[in-house]
Amino acid sequence: MNIARPGLIIADHWKEYQLLDCGDGLKQERWGPYTLVRPDPQIIWPRSDAAKKWEGWDGFYHRSETGGGKWEYKKPLPDHWSIRYGALTFKIHPTSFKHTGLFPEQAVNWDWFSAKIKTARAAGREVNVLNLFGYTGAATVAAAHAGASVCHVDAAEGMVKWCKENATLSGLAEAPIRYITDDCLKFVRREIKRGRKYDAIIMDPPTYGRGATGEMWKLEDHLWELLSECKQLLTDRPLFFLINAYTARLSPSVVINLLDGLMHDAGGSIHGGEVGLPIQRDNNKILPCGIYGRWESA
Repeated sequence: MNIARPGLIIADHWKEYQLLDCGDGLKQERWGPYTLVRPDPQIIWPRSDAAKKWEGWDGFYHRSETGGGKWEYKKPLPDHWSIRYGALTFKIHPTSFKHTGLFPEQAVNWDWFSAKIKTARAAGREVNVLNLFGYTGAATVAAAHAGASVCHVDAAEGMVKWCKENATLSGLAEAPIRYITDDCLKFVRREIKRGRKYDAIIMDPPTYGRGATGEMWKLEDHLWELLSECKQLLTDRPLFFLINAYTARLSPSVVINLLDGLMHDAGGSIHGGEVGLPIQRDNNKILPCGIYGRWESA
C-alpha cells in the first residue's frame, strides 16, 4: 500500500464562484450574480483595513447569540438561482442555517473521481457508485456526468429532492441515478443482504446527525462501523473510496489511518489532506474547508 501523508489541494478552477475575502470570522463570496457574507469558524485572522466595510454584498448572514441566525438582504433576492462548474449546474439557495446547498471546495474531488470513472468507462467497464450522506448531490451529479450509475442516499428528504433538481439542471434527469431517503448505515446493511455491489463509494459523514426515523449518528462512535459494512459492498475490483469530513476535531491522518485499516488488503494507494479555496484579495492565503482521504486502485 502506497500512502501519501497530508497535503492541501485547492479548488481554483471555478468561474462562477469566488471566495472574495476573509477575516474576523466572516467570508465574502460571489455566487454567480450575487455576493454573500457568511460566518466561518476557521477564519480567526483579522480583515484588512481596506476590506473592513465590505459594502458590496447582497446577503449577510448574522449569527444569533442564542444560536442559529438569519439573513439580511439589501434588496430582495430570488429564492434560488444557479451556478455552473464546467458542464455541471447547481441550484443555489441561502438556507436558514447559513448554507447555500453547495460546497465549492469539493470541486477538486469531483474532478479527481470523474477522471477515474471516465478512464474505466473508456476501457469498457460499467461503474456503479454509492454516495452516502449525499446532501444536495453535487458529487452524485458529477459522477453521473462522468458516466457512472449512482445511488444517492441521504436521511433528509429535502436534500434528496434537491439532488434531483441539480441532476435536471445538469441535463441528467434521465441518468441512471437511484434517489434514496434513508439512514445510511441501515441502508448499507440492507444492500449487503440484497447482494448489491459497488465499484466506488463516496461519503461525507456529519459530526452528528439523525436518521430518517430518529437514529442518532456520532462520527467518532459510528464511522468505523459504517466503513466496515461498506467494505462488504465493494466489488472484486473497486475503483476508489473517498471520505470527506468537516469536523475540526479530526486530522487528515485519522482518515488516512481509517482507509489503511479498511483497504490494507486491496493494494492501491491512499492520499489525504485538506481541501481549500483561494482567497481572491490575498493570494497568499488559502481558506481550509475540510479534510479528505482517498483510496484508489493501482
